[in-house]
Amino acid sequence: MRRDEEKRLTAVLKKTVVMVGMMGAGKTAVGTALAARLGVPFIDSDAALVEASQMSIAEIFLRDGEQFFRDRETEVISRLLDCAPGVLSTGGGAFLAERNRQMIHERGISVLLDADVELLWNRVKHKETRPLLRTSNPRATLEEIYAIRAPIYAKADLAVQARPEYAIADMVDKVIEALRARPDVLEEQ
Repeated sequence: MRRDEEKRLTAVLKKTVVMVGMMGAGKTAVGTALAARLGVPFIDSDAALVEASQMSIAEIFLRDGEQFFRDRETEVISRLLDCAPGVLSTGGGAFLAERNRQMIHERGISVLLDADVELLWNRVKHKETRPLLRTSNPRATLEEIYAIRAPIYAKADLAVQARPEYAIADMVDKVIEALRARPDVLEEQ
């Protein structure tokens, strides 16, 4: 039996795990692998919002503005937290809103994938899919965003340190280790 199958059979997820952190922290990659290991659904709140609105996030911002987007984002996260426990990846800005942090804390558990600026930069510097980094000095922009967001992300229920030498499976192991400290979230069978 594979290791992920063993874990799926020996632990029950009782609350949705909400992955939070900076762009490039690994929320989607680690979240997808964590969900597979636990045998629960993986959902990306941005993808769910795009599906519900039939518009890209950029189109929503352009047509309706950021506040409209943030309101819809909150509605989508709320709806997803009402589903069976799973792993939910949120956009980098979702956890910045107090109302979202409170809702996630009350109805799920937030897990910060805590990566330093150097690791984040190495992961995002060649990607064209990061609109916030389309500036004349993207590294400096990333550092500014990090400085603003890091204290807010630090309010997550749990934090797992990302390291350059960790593979996705290593990060999943570290997240599961952190979740095991919370029997109200992950119950050993």
